[in-house]
Amino acid sequence: MTKLVAITGAGPREEKPVDADRLVEGSPRTISTLDYARDDKVFAGEWSASVGAWRVKYEEWEFCHVLAGVCELVPDGGVAQRYSAGDSFIIEPGFSGVWRVIEPMKKRYVVRYD
Repeated sequence: MTKLVAITGAGPREEKPVDADRLVEGSPRTISTLDYARDDKVFAGEWSASVGAWRVKYEEWEFCHVLAGVCELVPDGGVAQRYSAGDSFIIEPGFSGVWRVIEPMKKRYVVRYD
């Protein structure tokens, strides 16, 4: 077995609308692909979303690299941070606020649960 795994967005795919109880604006849909999973604690793949906004609350750690599009993360009581193609960022556990997709976006992600 190899110790290298390509993250291509070609793994198992899940498409769904944002849950109505979290919806802030629009009718965004998300698509997630899972290219890697280890010990139910680490996951990696690709994620995309259409335009809209929804509430988020993170219990996990996530690294994101934006491949296309534009989004804003607006922390509760804080200032919006905008990210676009080529940008990378980390979301720490405990972050809560609004995830807003301004232009349809795609990102690569690595998520870690403690």
